[in-house]
Amino acid sequence: MANHNFSIEFFPPKTAEGAEKLRATRARLSELHPKYFSVTFGAGGSTQQGTLDTVLEIMAAGEDAAPHLSCVGGSRESIRAVLEKYKSHGIKRLVALRGDLPSGYGGMGEFRYANELVEFVRAETGDWFHIEVAAYPEVHPQARSPQDDLQAFVRKVKAGANAAITQYFYNADSYFYFVEQAQKAGVDVPIVPGIMPITNYTQLMRFSDMCGAEIPRWVRLKLASFGDDSASIKAFGQEVVTELCHRLLKGGAPGLHFYSMNQAAATTAIWNQLV
Repeated sequence: MANHNFSIEFFPPKTAEGAEKLRATRARLSELHPKYFSVTFGAGGSTQQGTLDTVLEIMAAGEDAAPHLSCVGGSRESIRAVLEKYKSHGIKRLVALRGDLPSGYGGMGEFRYANELVEFVRAETGDWFHIEVAAYPEVHPQARSPQDDLQAFVRKVKAGANAAITQYFYNADSYFYFVEQAQKAGVDVPIVPGIMPITNYTQLMRFSDMCGAEIPRWVRLKLASFGDDSASIKAFGQEVVTELCHRLLKGGAPGLHFYSMNQAAATTAIWNQLV
């Protein structure tokens, strides 16, 4: 399945050992020929150098890479400097996000919303970057209402985004409904579903509580019933997520964006069942 919008996300490793592991992971995932790899960016730029280093290493290996750019804590000057640096290295893709405020973090910086960041990137760099933004089929946890959230998404796209990647979800209907609503509101860019493989029950529960992704009751109960049996959790998780991917692609999703958590096995296993 040579899908033009198939991509994989990494986070920048914090240790030399983590960097070694990521190299091995990337080598394995490169065999799937994704369109690009994206690399996350810590709040307030805490992983800024790590993000750039990881992106440059991916590009040096002949792959396309997209750094995440968050406006939390960023000033116009600091974001301008980052954009210049990215351009000078020939980076052509960006994932532009508002980002989450870390606890105890003071102000938002000069950009309050991702649409302001997208506008700024376009004003500064024209069409240099292919910009992806985030979408929330199950509504952003801080949104006042689903309508508000949809409008925020529309503003980001109108500000100049080329495509969107969704927060992960396990309910395909929420994605199809969101896409339909976005199209009615005039959005015509590809909205790529974000896919989170299930490999660890407690970690998944923690993430999902934080980001507002719903784990369907039947999936939650089944995962909980396996206790510490990680082989069963992984096998069931793979079955559920592969089925979800099949439904999404069959229903017209323009591709898939895998949250790899810097691991190769789960993404590879799902991908191989889709080919």
